[in-house]
Amino acid sequence: MNEGTGAAFAARRVVRFDHWLDPAFDRIVSCARGLVLSTCAMEGSDEAAWAQLAAAHVYQISAAKDELPRRWFADAALVARCPALLAVSSTGSGCDTIDIEACTRAGVVVMNQSGGNADSVAEMTLGLMLSVFRRISESDRLLRTRRGFSREDLMGHELRGRTLGLVGVGQAGRRVAALGHAFGMRVLGCDPALSDTEMAARGAEAVSFDALLHRSDVVSLHCPRNAQTLGMMGAASFAAMRPGAVFISTARGGIHDEAALENALASSHLAGAGLDVWEQEPPPRDHPLLSRDSVVATFHTAGVTHEARRNNAELAARQVVALLTEGRRPERLVNPEVWPRAARRIAAALALPAATAT
Repeated sequence: MNEGTGAAFAARRVVRFDHWLDPAFDRIVSCARGLVLSTCAMEGSDEAAWAQLAAAHVYQISAAKDELPRRWFADAALVARCPALLAVSSTGSGCDTIDIEACTRAGVVVMNQSGGNADSVAEMTLGLMLSVFRRISESDRLLRTRRGFSREDLMGHELRGRTLGLVGVGQAGRRVAALGHAFGMRVLGCDPALSDTEMAARGAEAVSFDALLHRSDVVSLHCPRNAQTLGMMGAASFAAMRPGAVFISTARGGIHDEAALENALASSHLAGAGLDVWEQEPPPRDHPLLSRDSVVATFHTAGVTHEARRNNAELAARQVVALLTEGRRPERLVNPEVWPRAARRIAAALALPAATAT
């Protein structure tokens, strides 16, 4: 991609598709001086959409891989067709629709909204735990469809005194740790990005991944989906968990092997699971995990609250505006190694002083 010649563009263009996005994004971007926001139809004229993307400086992209048509993913092919592109901004913390390496090679910044929905995700994590341990969803279904059972038939377990293992202790993980302590749980954490001291500051005892699996009554995933984590929770990992333990994931589909989890539940090695994420979203109605009373299933809604969606939209819009009006380094920069090159491209393309974009 061209490094830029220093010529200013007539307008600084932001393009997105017509997926649902909190109105705060459009309002903030549209009110910023010199910025032009275009919204394309996902299933409209491809020619018109490509024309808008080819002139875009920022592509605001949905993070939902099963809701955005693949031709609009920010992959190498799309980046090659968008010579003016300076940044791709995810609507959430995930980047499943973005080829980060391809963007980095082209000098394109990738931004996400990490932490914007952390409170919502943490609350859902505790909700899933409580629903599995106290059999809330199972009780609800029985009350609606059957009679002839006793309260003791639905007897569950308390969280207090149990060990919670967090795989990933970032923004959401640290909030789950705090909630776990509030319920009287012991909290372990595994995160290669954190020192033992930082882990302790976030409310978790640092342990290895293997130790976490062996020692936890609940294993909860809060890590990104990438080459290192894809398939991380497979048959061997589930077998390494304590007998009778519970598995929770509000992370991303594909990090855990759904067939392996089904086998671990079918053998009664694991007592239950709370699943917000799936390989295919939504999963097919005949998915084996959906037939189990011990599984509480939700539709990737852990971070989907009015508050979280508004917060993410505002974070995204402010990062976009700061980048295009001031050349400011994004606070939530996914590919920091790209910044020296990207800063030069931004300064040249937007006629900003070089110092502004460093």
